[in-house]
Amino acid sequence: MDFQVLIRRVRGDFDEMPGLRLTLAQASRLWQIEPPLCRHIIDTLVDSRFLRWTPAGMVTRADA
Repeated sequence: MDFQVLIRRVRGDFDEMPGLRLTLAQASRLWQIEPPLCRHIIDTLVDSRFLRWTPAGMVTRADA
């Protein structure tokens, strides 16, 4: 699947569920993406300040 399509899919899920918090393993299972690619997608969205990592090791929206 195209990287930009995956980015939009992940952003869309976090937009629909603003309180969503996932570990990398949970995110990988939810979107059926191999962990290294899932981490790259999450890192891209963290770099763009859409997502952030919590101290507990979960990813959530940066504005949450």
